[in-house]
Amino acid sequence: MVSDLLSEARALTTGSRRLLGITGPPGAGKSTLARALVTALGHRAVLVGMDGFHLPDEELVRLGRRDRKGAPDTFDAEAYADLLRRLRAGTDTVLAPDFDRATDAPVPDGIRVPVTVPLVVTEGNYLLLREGEWAGVRPLLDACWYVDVDDSVRLPRLVDRHHLHGKSRTDALRWASGSDQANADLVARTQPRADRLVTAAELDAILAI
Repeated sequence: MVSDLLSEARALTTGSRRLLGITGPPGAGKSTLARALVTALGHRAVLVGMDGFHLPDEELVRLGRRDRKGAPDTFDAEAYADLLRRLRAGTDTVLAPDFDRATDAPVPDGIRVPVTVPLVVTEGNYLLLREGEWAGVRPLLDACWYVDVDDSVRLPRLVDRHHLHGKSRTDALRWASGSDQANADLVARTQPRADRLVTAAELDAILAI
């Protein structure tokens, strides 16, 4: 299983610049898988996540969306798609935003993508959405994998993550089963557009190497 995942990712590191998307619901393990692949591929891959395009909290407050942070309309999807276009062109070094989970905020120009890197791995919830500016994302990806993890595993992991980053257990559970679950239900409907499903067993196996 691990060799299949790695060989498929490695095949995208030959020739011109390629983009591999990794999607799935909140807490599925997208970031974990993306980091593991990039680590295994070394200098041939760079990770650029979608989370760097969260709208600032002050803007979410102004728009009345702060209590739904993480929903599709709380990101700058247009800017994200524009970045993917520049990354796909592969003609210049590109600076991309990172995301700091400790502060729950984007970090401008936190990631440097040299022109020599053949593969950009990007991960996020909404890579396969058809609505609005998100519809422009999927055509820019050479492949998109969907991390398919049972809710019995995903939800406790998500609650733990929220608690780790400052929410009380009660608030973490409320957020995971409320706003996050609404987003998860939306993302689940995009699964048929993925090129490949990554199972929990495959995810566990690649983390063990």
